[in-house]
Order: sequence, then C-alpha cells, then structure tokens
Amino acid sequence: MSTTASDPYFSRLDGVAESTRRLDPVVWDGGEGPLTRDELDRYHRNGFLLFPELIGPERVAAMWEEAQRLAVRGRERGEEGMIIEPESDVVRSVFLLHRHSRLFAEMIASPELVGRARQLLGGDVYVHQSRVNFKPGFLGKEFYWHSDFETWHMEDGMPRMRAVSASIMLTENNEFNGPLMLIPGSHHTYFRCPGKTPDDHHTMSLRKQEYGVPTRDQLTDLVRERGIRSAKGPAGTVLFFECNVMHGSSGNITPYQRNGMFLVFNSLENRLQEPFAGIPPRPGFLAERNPVPVP
Repeated sequence: MSTTASDPYFSRLDGVAESTRRLDPVVWDGGEGPLTRDELDRYHRNGFLLFPELIGPERVAAMWEEAQRLAVRGRERGEEGMIIEPESDVVRSVFLLHRHSRLFAEMIASPELVGRARQLLGGDVYVHQSRVNFKPGFLGKEFYWHSDFETWHMEDGMPRMRAVSASIMLTENNEFNGPLMLIPGSHHTYFRCPGKTPDDHHTMSLRKQEYGVPTRDQLTDLVRERGIRSAKGPAGTVLFFECNVMHGSSGNITPYQRNGMFLVFNSLENRLQEPFAGIPPRPGFLAERNPVPVP
C-alpha cells in the first residue's frame, strides 16, 4: 500500500478529503502530430478537446452494429466484462473491445485516434481499457463525478498522470440524453477522496460508484471556480479528455439513447504497478497488465 511519504497521489484515507497540485505534465512532448499548437494549448488549459464528426457515418454505423452484436453475444455467453444497469437488466457496458472485435481494434489504431494520443502522451501507447457504454432511453443511469486517474492509480496501479481517454459518440449526444459533463481545468488539481476501498470494489463501482469520488463540498468549490461544460455533438464526434479531469453524467430520462465507444490510451512508459490502495489488482478487462503497443 502507498503511504503519504512514498506516493504523491495517495487517496482514500478515512476522513481525508483534500486537494493537491498536479505533479505531471498535461501535454507530454510528442513532437509532430495532427494536433495544432492552439489545440495543444486548449487541452493543457481545459483538459479536453472535442472534434465534431471526426469519424464518418459509415464507420459509425458499423461500430454501432458491432457494439450491439457484442452485447447480445456477451449476455448469451455470460462473458466477463458485461455490466448490467443497477435496478434493471439493461446492458450498461461491454469491455475488451480491442480483444473481442477486429473492427474496434482497427478503429483504435486509426490515425484519428492513436495519432492524437501519441502526440499528447509523448510516444508509444497501449490500450489500458476499452468499452462501449450504453445509456438507453428512460433507463440509462448516471455516472457520478470522478477523476479516472484516482481510480486507476489506487485500484490498478497506474503510477503517473500520462493517459488520455477518447470517447466516440455512436449516437447523438445532446443536452437532454445525459451527455458527459466536464469541469474545465480540474485536471490541474488532484483530489484525495475519503473512505477505504472495499473488497472487490469494481463489482459495485461499475454499476454505481460510491468510493473514489470527491465530496460535495469539493465539487461545489470546484464548479464555482471553473464551471461545467457538456460534450455534445452528432454521431461520429470524438472527445479526448485527460485522465485526471473531473467528469460525470446524469441519467437519461428521454426516449433518445446515448451510446458511445470509450477507450483509454496509456503511455508504454507508464505501465501498471501494484495497486496503490494495497488491494488485489482489478480484472484484466478493466486494466490491461500485459500491454501491446498500438500499431
């Protein structure tokens, strides 16, 4: 288990809810790439970039069809990585896209995605996690506010803030159907969350996260200072967001589904260690422990 002396990003000590400054770069020196200087500056400042319709409609349609196929197959076979919504039998997430589907593996390796990831992270990358998130009309539940890095550090053993997520909208994301919300600039601060990590926490947190989340006071102060932005756009829009940016989404009570592919690129120089919470590592479908560089 990490200690306050050995781990600058310690968290989940009983009763401790505090913040500290980030110690890692936001944009690592990746040299030339598809991102402009202005885009790199905006990513450094806000912690995310939105590219409307970066992926064409034919590829989006193929991914949506593949996502539905994987969901049906996963339920029939009882595959690991099939997550069901709390209080219903609706599929919430399907993991391991890069291993279960050639189509998704090819999408991940496309220049639109991996080129930007390499530029932001300063070199070769691998897939830490991949999944499809389903938020069906009327039934899609919320994802509470959190920093991904806090979880990946404490429960997976990710040492430093050198990862970026890419979310591809497979359906329109609008102001009504529970789009992802982000707090711009929040990635410059690390929030230590109170509470001790329960055993097998991932079995609960994938359905409803209650540990590794900031307090209401922390969130209130953060939003007052920096505000909230929502990631909206038509199908094919791609959101890149930094591993420590605070984000979440509300439930979907509209008839309009909100579905998307979600993947995490981690630097090959930032491979996982033992979890810093002193717990057994989470399953491989959540955290890749045998990284293969994305070609």
